Amino acid sequence: MKKVIIEPITVLRDTNKISQICKENSEPIFITKNGTNDLVIMSNNVYDRLVGDSSYKKLELPKESKIVENQININNLNPNSFGFTRIGSHTFNISLLNVKKNVESIKHEMDKAIENHEKIIVFPEMCLTGYTCGDMFFQNLVYEEVVKGLLEIRDYSKNKPIVFIIGLPLLIDGKNYNVAAVINNGHIKGIVPKTYLPNYHEFYEQRQFVSGMNLNCEINLAGEKIPCSRNLLFVSSQNEDIKIGVEICEDLWSYDTPSTKLAKSGATIICNLSASNELVGKNEYRKDLIKSTSARLNVCYAYSSSGRGESTTDLVYGGTCIIGFNGSIVKENEMFSMESVFTDIDVELLVKRRQENTSYIKENECRKIYCDIEEENIYESLINRFPFHADKKQCKEILRYQAEALKARLEHVNADPVIGLSGGLDSTLALIVSYEAIKLMNKSSRCIHVISMPAFGTSKVTRSNAELLANIMDVDFKEIDIKEIVQLHLEQIGHEKDKEDVTYENAQARERTQILMDTANMINGLVVGTGDLSEACLGWSTYNGDQMSNYAVNISLPKTLIKEVVHYYAEEHEDLKEVLLSILGTPISPELIPTSKGKIVQKTEDILGPYEVHDFFIYHCLRNGFLPRKIYYLATKAFDKIYSKEDILKWEKTFYKRFINMQFKRSCLPDGVKITSVSISPRGDLRMPSDAQCEMFIKDLENIK
Repeated sequence: MKKVIIEPITVLRDTNKISQICKENSEPIFITKNGTNDLVIMSNNVYDRLVGDSSYKKLELPKESKIVENQININNLNPNSFGFTRIGSHTFNISLLNVKKNVESIKHEMDKAIENHEKIIVFPEMCLTGYTCGDMFFQNLVYEEVVKGLLEIRDYSKNKPIVFIIGLPLLIDGKNYNVAAVINNGHIKGIVPKTYLPNYHEFYEQRQFVSGMNLNCEINLAGEKIPCSRNLLFVSSQNEDIKIGVEICEDLWSYDTPSTKLAKSGATIICNLSASNELVGKNEYRKDLIKSTSARLNVCYAYSSSGRGESTTDLVYGGTCIIGFNGSIVKENEMFSMESVFTDIDVELLVKRRQENTSYIKENECRKIYCDIEEENIYESLINRFPFHADKKQCKEILRYQAEALKARLEHVNADPVIGLSGGLDSTLALIVSYEAIKLMNKSSRCIHVISMPAFGTSKVTRSNAELLANIMDVDFKEIDIKEIVQLHLEQIGHEKDKEDVTYENAQARERTQILMDTANMINGLVVGTGDLSEACLGWSTYNGDQMSNYAVNISLPKTLIKEVVHYYAEEHEDLKEVLLSILGTPISPELIPTSKGKIVQKTEDILGPYEVHDFFIYHCLRNGFLPRKIYYLATKAFDKIYSKEDILKWEKTFYKRFINMQFKRSCLPDGVKITSVSISPRGDLRMPSDAQCEMFIKDLENIK
């Protein structure tokens, strides 16, 4: 094949010349500049011949070309790295046109950031000079002083593996640009120009500056060649999940934000340098923009705006610092306080959200520039002990979703609900949901058929609470004592008398299910399942016993959330409050082992560990897909001074063993509506083999030091 060397490269702008070269050659043409391959061109005839010729397998690349292989992210192989980084949004009292003083203020803020162990710091727009300098931006002395100040900050950053992003005006090829300089460890890594220049209402930026929309060049600054483009990504050489994109003020407010393209190219952190004046209601709208942008793009969005020191001739600036993360504002300062803020973020969480989102299409249009960002496993942001937590409004929504789903199923099969009521938490919520569904159907509560089935382990309090709850709610209630029939069954199968083993326990659960199913057949009913997400994940149910029903209303709700929903219902219904609070205060138990003087002996959390800890494991395992050792780390932070590290490690091993080994029970779960972000439906969110092995997960935990 022909290799065409074109000098000067500007000839490529002559499309007629390129077309002529293509027509004169019957092979693809490799165009090179200084011996390096840049692109391949060919005529339509050559393209049609090559594509249509099955014997032509692929274009042969010149020897100097390199094939870039996909690389495994080595961060995921680092047992000491969990994807945490600390980001700061800094502001200060700007001195208009006093570059030297602003440099000292920036250096002071850099020192504060280092003390706080911050790794990425964003400063306001034009903070080297101030934003409100007007036509003074046409003075050449301004740019001379700006370059001196920029180089001083660059030198001050030596031996500091931190990214500092500074706003300044810069003269490039005879034009004024509003830019951000990304500085790292003694180097200016890149210059990012502002794309959208506001020129309406109080803004007139196009008077002094030009857009960096099409700026793509290298500038020589003190002997250092610096890339200059809006399409730059600044990537941590220690952890490639940390990819920083930069946009400036108005860019956030535009219809086609630069951050969208940056995120599509992999940016997980967007830094916005701003000089945004304050108006009534503007700050709330600004926060909404940051929240929605961080949610839509799955990014951390760090915003820093100028404040005191900017001219108040016509406007006032509040020095707003805001950090948004994946749809939430996680840190902000008080307007006019001029306080800087920082927070810890979990970049891996953002990557996981994108990983599971198949509509998130990645494009590699931005140039990567690697930075030295020190890694520290510091995570001091508040870790929610209850990731499934719901407030009052959300509890109301949850009940409505459950009731609507059950209503639809009852109407579809033309049946009435049948519930096994134990007096425990799960069956209580199943009854409440059935009650709300029947109300939506404008039917009498008497069409709800409730059966209490006490046996060997039933306590006085649960038996009493079941009957009291049913009576207050005015449902059809029946009690069937199953001790005798279970004992007869055990004798018939040759079970050893008084042996309280797994057969002894499961026989009770299966007998209850049989009674419910047969009763439903007899009265044209539908068995409403009571099992919850926590029990199903841990396999804490009897196969073809309480694991089975006609419709499982609680299957997407973990135990901690069920408590919150029942408590909400108690507060909303004074007549039920006393009995519901009694149920909430009763130890969680399957009640399959005989009581001691009528009191519960078999307590689930004594056997498995606390449900609040297991629900924490469930969320971060199924929702986030985190490493077991990272979940352990987060759990020790979340439950610090509540449970010991040794107990947390023990319970996490229990979780993984039971979760993986008990999948066969989940593989045949009945229908049940998805309510929370975690679902284990074998037809929906969790496609998992029943013969998977847990050794890999346990080993990861055993390697924790």
